[in-house]
Amino acid sequence: MEHQSNTVVGLDIGTTKIACFVGQRAPGGKINILGYGRAASKGVERGVVRNIKFTAESISKAVSQASDMAGIDIKEVYVGIAGQHIKSISSTGAIMIPSDHKYIEQEDVDRLTEEQRNILLNPGEEIIHILAQRYIVDGDPLPTELDPVGVGGHQLAADFHIVTGNATNIRNIYESVGIAGLQVLGVVLEPIASSQAVLSEIDRLAGVALVDIGGGTTDIAIFHEGIIRHTSVLPLAGNAITSDIYENCNVLKEQAEKLKVKFGSCLPEAVNPNDIVTIPGIHKPSHLEISMPLLAQIIQARTKDILDQVKFEIVQSGYDHRLVAGIVLTGGGAKLQNIRELAEYVTATETHIGTPDTHLANTSDPNLSHPMYATGIGLVIYALNHMPASSEPIPDTETDTPTSQPEPPQPQTPQAPPDTPQDTPATPQHSQGTPQQQQTSTQNPDPDIIEIPTKKTTPDGGTKTRNWMNDVQKWLERNIFTPIDRTEDDDDDL
Repeated sequence: MEHQSNTVVGLDIGTTKIACFVGQRAPGGKINILGYGRAASKGVERGVVRNIKFTAESISKAVSQASDMAGIDIKEVYVGIAGQHIKSISSTGAIMIPSDHKYIEQEDVDRLTEEQRNILLNPGEEIIHILAQRYIVDGDPLPTELDPVGVGGHQLAADFHIVTGNATNIRNIYESVGIAGLQVLGVVLEPIASSQAVLSEIDRLAGVALVDIGGGTTDIAIFHEGIIRHTSVLPLAGNAITSDIYENCNVLKEQAEKLKVKFGSCLPEAVNPNDIVTIPGIHKPSHLEISMPLLAQIIQARTKDILDQVKFEIVQSGYDHRLVAGIVLTGGGAKLQNIRELAEYVTATETHIGTPDTHLANTSDPNLSHPMYATGIGLVIYALNHMPASSEPIPDTETDTPTSQPEPPQPQTPQAPPDTPQDTPATPQHSQGTPQQQQTSTQNPDPDIIEIPTKKTTPDGGTKTRNWMNDVQKWLERNIFTPIDRTEDDDDDL
């Protein structure tokens, strides 16, 4: 990319949208989004590229928007991958340390990791990530926080969590990006990318389950002691909810999506039983009335189905009783009204809504704090953290104070962003409080929904950010065995 050596690009190829983000390091270690673009996704089904030509066209549109806004020529991208074809396996490997090495060196760790690529896979599968779980030196397991580099020993062994995907589906991503005139620098599992944007280091240390509810898939990543322990991709997400509304309410699919986004709730008890939504029929002046409680019942049934499967995956991982930081919901589905309350009821685990604003510099567009952008922004953070060692990694703290490392160059001021998409809220919100019934206007600018109910349940509207202690060990000593009182007015959400 032209004159932007420390600028990276993340490309989120989703089922409902394709989003492109151009990012650069900002002073203090955060990131500044120089430009972004978004296009309707065509050719992608449940996270898998089915039509290469249509997908390439959508990629070109999103990249063109981001390129124009950032004022740079985009040639290389990091791409997210998801889909039901994603699998994970466990593996163990060991190597002998050369006699001329006084201690374990980085090349020994790299050699052990690369040897895992020789394991036997099912036909048609390809390795995406090799994630070390723990290292063992001369039969003695090392503490998870101890880097094996520098430890003396004759044999290095390790347990690995290996993420694989269907080789054809991976190749389709490369083909689509290539036809769009771009080069793929790396393919990243989407829940790993999302975790970079919405989780803090204390989350990963204490134990947390990240649940990214997108359009076609629900992605799960479980962390404990700072290490990713389990990954999974479910083939149910927001589109399944839309389909249920479409089939049960006898409306168009476009109307079903708008009903879900604007008026949908996961709790029928939270809506006024007398509220209705009136939508136009195929032939005017006919119209159709939709009961708000009925709409909420449809949404609740499918959302509970998704959350039941999420709970099953968490239990199967063996970490269901180790999630001190609970569950963090992100993705577009995380903006459904009352989904946090329903998730806590189904999983019996404390739940929060995760947004990427923690890592964004103040100069970035505030609309980017929406959970649906977590994967794309996470890809940017992942790419920046995998740049050469001379680059400053993005910390997981919430302070803008720079570290002792050299200050990176000032990012260029981005041009005015394009019009915010209609379904993108102007202000990010955290679903942290008990929902309130509030009056809404009877004037609706949307021609497809001609009457708005007198009352509609909305999220809390309060914005809270996590102010974690910098000293992780002190936090754990104080809280890990002590009940944590989380009140609505407590600004230190833990």
